[in-house]
Amino acid sequence: MTLLELAGVSVRFGERAVVDRVDLRVAEHEIVCVLGPSGSGKSTLLRVVAGLQPVAAGRVLLGGADQARVPVHRRGVGLMFQDHQLFPHRNVGENVAFGLRMQGAAAGLRGLPGLPGLRGRRRGADGPPEDRVAELLELVGLPGARQRAVSSLSGGEQQRVALARALAPAPRLLMLDEPLGQLDRGLRERLVVELRALFTRLGTTVLAVTHDQGEAFALADRVVVMSEGRIAQAGTPLEVWQRPASEFVARFLGFENVVPATVSGGAAATAWGEVPVPEGSPEGEQRVLIRPAGVVLAAAGLGCEVLSRTFRGTHVALRLRPEAGPDLEAECGPAAAPAVGARVAVAFTPSEVVVLPAA
Repeated sequence: MTLLELAGVSVRFGERAVVDRVDLRVAEHEIVCVLGPSGSGKSTLLRVVAGLQPVAAGRVLLGGADQARVPVHRRGVGLMFQDHQLFPHRNVGENVAFGLRMQGAAAGLRGLPGLPGLRGRRRGADGPPEDRVAELLELVGLPGARQRAVSSLSGGEQQRVALARALAPAPRLLMLDEPLGQLDRGLRERLVVELRALFTRLGTTVLAVTHDQGEAFALADRVVVMSEGRIAQAGTPLEVWQRPASEFVARFLGFENVVPATVSGGAAATAWGEVPVPEGSPEGEQRVLIRPAGVVLAAAGLGCEVLSRTFRGTHVALRLRPEAGPDLEAECGPAAAPAVGARVAVAFTPSEVVVLPAA
């Protein structure tokens, strides 16, 4: 069942359309990540759903009800921002309790599934607020932290407190704006796994925005890629990764091996020579993407010079300068990695080649 629907939503700042006729649906219990570069309109989209940004056109519906005249505090959505926005003069428990008061705490926590001792029970508004604060802190992995000062917390701990506060009113939709953007990469990678497990366990409906595709792909059931205020592609992380809908999406995902091509008879004529394409690929004048994993060292093939190599743990990323055409990105096993300056030959794997849809 659809919980959130955006129908033809547009936002204009003067003459510029920051969000341009966006249609989007989020199902109950679904985790959707809106991904895009700075200025693509993704954060504005969150503000529209929250009621913080008026629209120039279109409708926002929650549970089928038009939100045009519904004020922010009555929409039943939770917000968690990149900078935490915790109250430094209040301790951890008081920050979380503020989340309960934000909507009167009349709804209570409605039974947080997965918490020890709560399975099968329902917590109503009659439960003591301090008990519910303790439950929330346990839920986010900070048991016993209620009396701690905010200033004593690490960045990751502050993020957990902000999450507990956002979850406190039991919002029907939780929205996250670059939630892990200020944390170091290692901590982000750990927390995003924990967040997905938590939201799945609670059945939370989530709409998140980020510029980090790794974060989005790890968290989301569905990814929405935005460009210049419009949706460039939507699909599961695997669908978007395997079949980028355009050159913009491919390059945003970090793929650089994109060139014009003429496709005919199962092969593409490119600046790198003939490249095999998957069966059923569209023919004619196209653009072709070759993933780095599809550029393989071979006994014979396109001659290249190794410009650089970067150890990535499971593989080595190579940057190659071919005899013709733009530079190529390739991957190989650590033991087989050639030295910088070496001359090598490469061939192309058709399963790693994507003929991109015409613009």
